[in-house]
Amino acid sequence: MSVTALRRRHPQIVRGVLEIVLILALWVGYSLSRLVADTAMGPAMHRAHELLRFETVLGIHWEVPLNELFTNHQVIGLLGSYWYASLHYVVTAAVLLWLYRLGTRVYAPARRALVIGTLLGLAAYLVMPTAPPRFITGYVDVLSLHASDGWWASDASAPRGLGGLTNELAAFPSLHAGWALWVAISLQRHARHRWVRALGWTYAVGTGVVIIGTGNHWVIDVLVGYLVIAAGWAAAEWAPRIPVLLSAPAARPMPAAAAPLPTPAARGRRD
Repeated sequence: MSVTALRRRHPQIVRGVLEIVLILALWVGYSLSRLVADTAMGPAMHRAHELLRFETVLGIHWEVPLNELFTNHQVIGLLGSYWYASLHYVVTAAVLLWLYRLGTRVYAPARRALVIGTLLGLAAYLVMPTAPPRFITGYVDVLSLHASDGWWASDASAPRGLGGLTNELAAFPSLHAGWALWVAISLQRHARHRWVRALGWTYAVGTGVVIIGTGNHWVIDVLVGYLVIAAGWAAAEWAPRIPVLLSAPAARPMPAAAAPLPTPAARGRRD
């Protein structure tokens, strides 16, 4: 059966497969950006220290107490490690599937926002590779502490043996935080129950705490991660309006011409 015939007979299946391919492409680009990104540790460490100084000026240098919390309490550290290594993918995929089932009018703008925000994040990874806190003396890599209890090794949250394919300098901005905010906004817009919407915002805030506490991101990474997804939503909202904004204004309809008065000949003579 040809692709055209398959598309005609099973349009939903074909569209679903294409959507899965697109999301997988985003994930591959996110995970394999190391192949084209600069891996020089010196500049990445310098950027990390600059971010740390900026946070100190702003008064948002909260990494140390959060990292100590996840390090000194084994249960919190283990739960945080599983949260970091799994929910980023599982929850995002589940919400995408739910939005897809709600229909194109709901799914398309949300998908567009996720794609735009992710591309912004990937661009930052290529331009500004930045070391995470766990590379800095004084911070603990919590996932590494619990590597024997999970499927990950010491290379971020990558499965054992695949650490070399991940970009460990993809810290600024945090797409873990960004994707979590995307989930919260999607649920806020389309979930019927208030508790589901509250759960989405709890997940977004919780993810921010987890990725800082496990030593994988700076506070500023989280805030900018939220920002790129917010920009993605804004762009997704404006994108459908662009053709309308650029189109020429519709011409006003001309008023109907008044019917000509009948001529004497047309009226005829009265006797």
